[in-house]
Amino acid sequence: MTFEIMNNIKKFKELKPFLTDADYSDVKTAEGNVSLRQFIASMLSYYPWWVIMLFRIREIIVRILGLARHEKPEKPPSLCPDDVPLTPGKNASFFIVRVAEDEHYWIAETPEDKHLKAYLAVVAEPLKDDIRCFHVITIVKYKHWTGPVYFNIIRPFHHLVVSKMTQAGVN
Repeated sequence: MTFEIMNNIKKFKELKPFLTDADYSDVKTAEGNVSLRQFIASMLSYYPWWVIMLFRIREIIVRILGLARHEKPEKPPSLCPDDVPLTPGKNASFFIVRVAEDEHYWIAETPEDKHLKAYLAVVAEPLKDDIRCFHVITIVKYKHWTGPVYFNIIRPFHHLVVSKMTQAGVN
């Protein structure tokens, strides 16, 4: 991540506890005229056929590395803005909300794993004329030697998937 982008993201104090001791972080951005909840609902509902295929391939990697296997939804989620919780501990898709403030930020965590801890944060930065810049931040903290192995295998796909999810959030 570039120095400029990282400094811009650090201004959001809500992210500080999650960025502390992070082994990896990246940011994707998109601008649009949608609410924070609408952005998150659209982003988390983005499941084209090729993403489903990538999740199937991921299952093979998880089995090989002996990682925890989490339940998959029977069908891809189709969330509405009202389905996006802001209460810590509540689930949105397979993410668990950690902290949130409507129209400002939403920070969630993946389920507990032995290999890494991963957070997905969305920060809505108001621009002008009801347009917001949405910063989608991925934060990863390795917990075991399998963490960097796993993440480096999926990293190229992570960039593709999160970029497309970010764009879907404003469309």
